Amino acid sequence: MTRTKPMTRTYRNPILGGFYPDPSICRVDSDFYLVNSTFAYFPGIPVFHSRDLLNWKQIGNAIDRPGQICFDGHHVSLGLFAPTIRHHQGIFYILCTLVSTGGNFIITAQDPAGPWSDPFWLSGAPGIDPSIMFDNDGRVWFTGTRGAPEGEAFPGDCEIYVQEMNLSLLADGKNPLIGEQTGIWRGALHNSVWAEGPHIYKIRDWYYLLYAEGGTGRDHAVCVARAKKICGPWEGKKSNPLLTHRYLGKNAEIVNTGHADIVDDPEGNWWMVLLASRPFNKVCPLGRETFMVPISWEDGWPWIASKTGLIEWEYPLPRFPNSSATIEWSPECACDQFDTKLPLHWLMLRMPMQEKDIALSLTDRPGALRLFTRAATMRGKDHPAFAGRRLRHKNWAFSAAIQFTPKTAGEAAGIILFQNEDWQYRFEICLDNSGRPSLHFAQTTGGLEFVTVRECPEIDLKSPEAQVVLAARCDEMELTFFYGKEPHSLKHFTGEVDARPLSTEYAGGFVGTLAGVFASGNGKSTENYADVLWAEYKSL
Repeated sequence: MTRTKPMTRTYRNPILGGFYPDPSICRVDSDFYLVNSTFAYFPGIPVFHSRDLLNWKQIGNAIDRPGQICFDGHHVSLGLFAPTIRHHQGIFYILCTLVSTGGNFIITAQDPAGPWSDPFWLSGAPGIDPSIMFDNDGRVWFTGTRGAPEGEAFPGDCEIYVQEMNLSLLADGKNPLIGEQTGIWRGALHNSVWAEGPHIYKIRDWYYLLYAEGGTGRDHAVCVARAKKICGPWEGKKSNPLLTHRYLGKNAEIVNTGHADIVDDPEGNWWMVLLASRPFNKVCPLGRETFMVPISWEDGWPWIASKTGLIEWEYPLPRFPNSSATIEWSPECACDQFDTKLPLHWLMLRMPMQEKDIALSLTDRPGALRLFTRAATMRGKDHPAFAGRRLRHKNWAFSAAIQFTPKTAGEAAGIILFQNEDWQYRFEICLDNSGRPSLHFAQTTGGLEFVTVRECPEIDLKSPEAQVVLAARCDEMELTFFYGKEPHSLKHFTGEVDARPLSTEYAGGFVGTLAGVFASGNGKSTENYADVLWAEYKSL
């Protein structure tokens, strides 16, 4: 199954650093496409492209316009779970789950960069983590994870099931799911929990089921089963799990390994993309990231093609001499300028259904991101005036130039390190108890908030035209905050702030931390606004 070619270069893990969990990948000729979960962030489901598995460029977002998906009331770790991307006969398909309020859906596109269709909701498809498989005989199969149909004996008592699909019914607006649902697998271990993230492949004479179990934390694992017929009987690989780091303990350099997808390259080599995390001081503020490992085949089963059988930091990577692979310029900009569109790697929270209700604008002041002081706050589950980008490194610096003068009590604007609604750090401009503009540093941990206030007379907070630069820096999981008129002359505001609360180990949930900008009327909509002139993120 594998034709080895000379390995003349290397790639390093993670291939997508920062909050890029639940990767799914497909190949069309010489082009690879990869998507990730985004939960309650918008735009949703980033689409990446590569021709060499080394250089990845984001080309779009599958959920990218108001009205496509309703995120109203979602906690940041709800929303969109575990997309699958596949291609068949000129059409790209993404299947995904909108947790709590929608269920499983399918969207399509002729160009993976978009536009993608509005969702078609798959009624009668319970559970999460939908996938699709195009069989060699022309039949199409849906795969998903549901609770044990006879009743869950314990939390995470799940079953992977399949059901046939007739995609021609989509054109008539009819549910493409046909026939009976058949439960096929419940996990490799006895009483295993959360058998999820299933993908089925037809490789030679076998159907292979790749899936995760053990939950999405330190016990996460990738497992595999196979069958001659898609409805079974299925047999698990005797040496399951195929890949896990759960027995390495809390001092492992890479943890939370699971939720995988596999693909072959034009030269016949096989690769697995999966999520994992890098702990710093035993917590993972960057969230679950996308890693890649090579796969070999022995005795009809996949194996991790590394010396250790684990994820390693660096692997050899073949060139694809028979393909048209060319290197694309793909890095994110360090300093983002705000023109007519928000950069692809920037995110908002819970896009409202109608464009008129969006709390920010890129057109009211060309060249700036305008944030309106609406009632929504960063502590709630509404549509705040917020935009941010993923933290992607252990040590980093983030800064933004803001023009904002608070006019009434409650108005605030500034920068934020956002883990979730109850775990965040805000460095903001607002009025103090005497009604004077001042700088506030707010630490919100576990829902409790502590505020440090300073008037800072050396900067102008009263003139709407005055620029204030607010900045945060992380060194070895210790945060320091700065302010000033210009980025080259910043002054210390506060420091020795613990960065560890910005992690799922403290906050729970499934997301990584974002650094961003925000404005709010804090419970009352006002006519004010803040203009963000630029924002910069860089690794240290």
